[in-house]
Amino acid sequence: MRLPLKNSSPPLAQSRRRDEESFYRQGRAMSMADEVILRIYEAKSRDVGRSIVRIPIRVMKKLGVEPGDYVEIVGRKTAYAQVWPAYPEDEDKDIIRMDGMIRQNAGVGIGDTVKVRRVSLKPAQRVVLAPTEPVRVDPEYLKKQILLGKPVTRGQAIDVPFYGGSIRFVVVQVQPGPAAYVSVDTDVAVREEPVKETELAIPRVTWEDIGDLEEAKQKIRELVELPLRHPELFKHLGIEPPKGILLYGPPGVGKTLLAKAVANEANAYFIAINGPEIMSKYYGESEAKLREIFEEAKKNAPAIIFIDEIDAIAPKREEVTGEVEKRVVAQLLTLMDGLQERGQIVVIGATNRPDAVDPALRRPGRFDREIQIPMPDKRARREILQVHTRNMPLCTSDDVKLGLCAKGDEVDLDRIAEMTHGYTGADIAALAKEAAMSALRKAVAKGLVDLDQETIPPEVLNKLKVGMSDFMEAMKFVQPTVLREVIIEVPEVRWDDIGGYDNIKQELREIVEWPMKYRPYFDELGIEPPKGILLYGPPGVGKTMFAKAVATESGANFIAVRGPEILSKWVGESEKAVREIFKRARMAAPCVVFFDEIDSIAPARGSRLGDSGVTDRIVNQMLAEMDGIGALKNVVVMAATNRPDILDPALLRPGRFDRIIYVPPPDEKARLEIFKVHTKRVKLCDTSAVKEGRCKKEEVVDLEELAKRTEGYTGADIAALVREAAMLALRETIRERASGARPVSRQHFEEALKRIPPSLTKEDIKMYEEVSKRMRRAIVGL
Repeated sequence: MRLPLKNSSPPLAQSRRRDEESFYRQGRAMSMADEVILRIYEAKSRDVGRSIVRIPIRVMKKLGVEPGDYVEIVGRKTAYAQVWPAYPEDEDKDIIRMDGMIRQNAGVGIGDTVKVRRVSLKPAQRVVLAPTEPVRVDPEYLKKQILLGKPVTRGQAIDVPFYGGSIRFVVVQVQPGPAAYVSVDTDVAVREEPVKETELAIPRVTWEDIGDLEEAKQKIRELVELPLRHPELFKHLGIEPPKGILLYGPPGVGKTLLAKAVANEANAYFIAINGPEIMSKYYGESEAKLREIFEEAKKNAPAIIFIDEIDAIAPKREEVTGEVEKRVVAQLLTLMDGLQERGQIVVIGATNRPDAVDPALRRPGRFDREIQIPMPDKRARREILQVHTRNMPLCTSDDVKLGLCAKGDEVDLDRIAEMTHGYTGADIAALAKEAAMSALRKAVAKGLVDLDQETIPPEVLNKLKVGMSDFMEAMKFVQPTVLREVIIEVPEVRWDDIGGYDNIKQELREIVEWPMKYRPYFDELGIEPPKGILLYGPPGVGKTMFAKAVATESGANFIAVRGPEILSKWVGESEKAVREIFKRARMAAPCVVFFDEIDSIAPARGSRLGDSGVTDRIVNQMLAEMDGIGALKNVVVMAATNRPDILDPALLRPGRFDRIIYVPPPDEKARLEIFKVHTKRVKLCDTSAVKEGRCKKEEVVDLEELAKRTEGYTGADIAALVREAAMLALRETIRERASGARPVSRQHFEEALKRIPPSLTKEDIKMYEEVSKRMRRAIVGL
C-alpha cells in the first residue's frame, strides 16, 4: 500500500500559510506570475499515482510556489495537484510532468500545453467517492492510505490499488467545493452503488458560462446555494429553507443551464429527470421511480433534483384523462410536502408552459418560488454573444491590417446584439455556430483548408477567421425560436421603392422607428409611443407595401397576419390564435404585428357576419390585447383595410389604433415618382437610346406626360401599365427575331393605356374622401 507523502500533512499546510504571509511581506508578490503555460511530458514511474506534478524550480519561483503547494492545471478541463521540483535534466525546459490520471482529469494528452496557476486550497470537510464497479472498501483506508494530503475535486477520477490491480473511483462530492485537500479531519464516505455514467457526463457549467440573467442567478443563489452551503444560517433564523423552485420562460432562454450551474457552484449531488423518461405503462412503476430518485437524493444530501419539462409529468389533473399522470402528480406532491422530512434536498422544475402545471404544485412548501427567465434584451444578448464567441477567432482591425480579413469585416458584437431582437440564448449559440460554419465553408471554397489532409497545419488554422459577413450570412438561416411558427419571408421593400407619399412615410417612421431608435427621449418626455396604426384607402394604393417597408426599414421582428386565416370553425380557437400572436410578439419585442384585411376579422360587433358570432369574440380579444390589463411594450400593431366604415368603433379610439392614416390615390407628383420607381430597371426609349440609334425621336417616353394622363390610376395600376408596355415591346422583339430587346417606346405606353383602364372613378375617389371625413369626425367625437 502506498503511504501518503510526509510533507502533505495538515501541519505542512499551516507552515505553508505562514510562508506565504512572509513571502508577501517581503514584497516578492509583485514579481510573481498569475499563470504559466507549460508543455506536458509523461511522468516517471516513481511518481505515478501520487497526485503530483513536476515543474522546473525557476518556474516555481515565478509562480511563487514551494514544494508541496497546490496548483491548478487548466487544459480542456481543470485538475489539481501538488507541485514538486523537476528532475535536474528537465530544469532548462518549460515542461510539466504528470501521470495519466492527472492528464485524464485535465482532459489533455502528452505534448499538449496547459496553464498552471498557484491555488490556495482549504481542507475538505466531507468527500464522497463512488466506485465505477461494485466493490466494498473501507473509507478510513482510502483516507489514510490513498487520499490524505491530496487535492480532490468533483468529477475527478482516482485509481486505488486493490488486490494486485486497481479500482477506479470518482469523486462525486466535495465540501467545500469545487476543490479542497483531504485532511485528518475530513469525513470520507464511499457510496455502495457504482457511479452512473450520466453523473460523469454532467457538463461543468459555471455562472460565467451563462450570459446575463443576473437577477435570476442572484435569486437562485439565495434560494439554493445559500441553504445548501450554510444551513446553519436558516436554523439560526428559525426558518425553513426553500423546498422547490419553478423556472419558467420561453424555450432556449437558459432554464436547464441555470440548474446545471447551480448544481456545480453549490457543489451538490445532482440528479436530472427528463419528464417523460419516468413514465411507464406498468401500474405503480412511474411512482416507484420517483420514490427511488428522492431516496437516492436523500442518501447523498445536500442534493438537487432537477425535473426538466415538468409539465409532461405533472399536468393539471382535471384536464388529463390518463390515470398514470394523476398518480404521478399525487406522488410528486407527497414527496415534496409529505410526512417525511426531506432534509437538504431542493427540487428545481423547468417548463415553458407554467399554466399547464398542476396548481397544487405551485404553492409554498412545494415550489416556493417561481422565477421567470425572460427573453434577453440588447445588453443580455451582448453578454451571451461574448460567452459563445470567447474561444472563436473573430476578425479584428489587426487581422484586417495583416490581410487575414477583408476591410469592414471586423466583428461588432454590439451591432449583432442590436440586430438579434427576439433571439434566445440558444438561438445566439446556434447563430455563433452557423457563423463559424460559414467561415469554414468559405475557407474550403477558396482552397485555404484542404479537408483531405490528415491534420490541418497550425499556420492554416491561424488564417481561419470568423468575420461580420459570416454572422450576417448565419442570420439568414437562424431565426428566433419564438417566431418560427409565424415568421414569414418579407420581400425587401425600402422607402425609396415607394413613390411619393412623403408625409405618410414620415408618419410611419415617427410611430415605428423612433420609439426603437430614440427610446430615451420618449422616457425623458414621459410619453408612451403610439400602439397602433390603421392604414385605409382604395385597393391598390400601397397599404401592404407600406407595411413591408416598415418591416424592412425598422429592423424589428415582423409578424404578418392575413385576417381570414385566424378564423376557425372550433369555438375558442380564433381567440386563442389572436392571443398566441400577441404573446409571441411580446416575447420577440420590438415587434410589428400586421393585420392585412382587418375588416374580415374585426367588423362592428352585433353585425353578426358569422353565424356563430366568432368575429364579435375576436374583436373582444383584440381590444383586450391592445389596451387591456396586460402591458403591450415595444409592440406596434399595424392594420390595413379598404372598408374602414365597417370596423368596430372601439378599435378606432386612442390607445388602440392611435393613428388612422388615409392613403389616398396618388396625385400627379406621386404618380410621376411611382413611374420612376417602376421604370428604374426597364429599358426605355430615352434621349441616350435615340443617340445610339436604338429608337426614333418621336418614340421617346415622357414620364411627366404619362403622370398627367393617368388620373384615377393607383400604384398597382401604374405597375400593371409599365408591365403591359414592356410585354408589348417584348412581343415585337420576338416577332422580329431581333438580336437585342427593343426599348419600350411611347407607342407601347399608348397601347397599354388602352388595355389597362384606371381602377378608380371620380365617384370612387369622392366616396373614399367622404369616408375619410366621417372617420375624422368620428375620431374627434370619441
